[in-house]
Amino acid sequence: MARGKVQLRRIENPVHRQVTFCKRRAGLLKKAKELSVLCDAEIGLVIFSAQGKLYELTTKGTMQGLIERYMNYTREAEPEAVTQARPLDAKEETNVLKQEIDKLQKGIRYLFGGGLGTMKMDELHVLEKNLETWIYHVRSMKMNIMLQEIQALSDKEGTLKAANKYLHDMVVENTSVTNFDPFATDPLYPLIIQDGGFQF
Repeated sequence: MARGKVQLRRIENPVHRQVTFCKRRAGLLKKAKELSVLCDAEIGLVIFSAQGKLYELTTKGTMQGLIERYMNYTREAEPEAVTQARPLDAKEETNVLKQEIDKLQKGIRYLFGGGLGTMKMDELHVLEKNLETWIYHVRSMKMNIMLQEIQALSDKEGTLKAANKYLHDMVVENTSVTNFDPFATDPLYPLIIQDGGFQF
């Protein structure tokens, strides 16, 4: 039976998301190892989970050595980009930050319906990038809160189970202590209750 097509979107259920992450991470690491063995490739793989946990794989050497090799390769491949990446002086940095703040304020006004006209493409790119960053932070905070709630509920469940077991043991102990034989009534003098009073 063929498996259905998986929709590529964020899994909302945190348990299902964690299970999928573990399975796919293991599959990705396995494929990377196979590629390294079959093709004699040098592979470095870095994975950060939603909780910030690091998973890494290097098939040859260390991750630091692989990163240094990558940095050397990119410096040789793009010498112009390295020369342009010079540090800004205070005045230039202030101007860049002012422009970014203006774009963000304009984007916020535009989102809430107070903006006049349309935004330019670069302004929309900046706004999109910042919105993605904010969404990531909101989702991370939401995930942390949900994990804390799950942990609190798990602790509460453990406490309730322990209290339940203690009460159950107390009931069993009390019933074994007070387990008397039922009173035998004399058939000649049966005990009869009528109108709330005793009669013999």
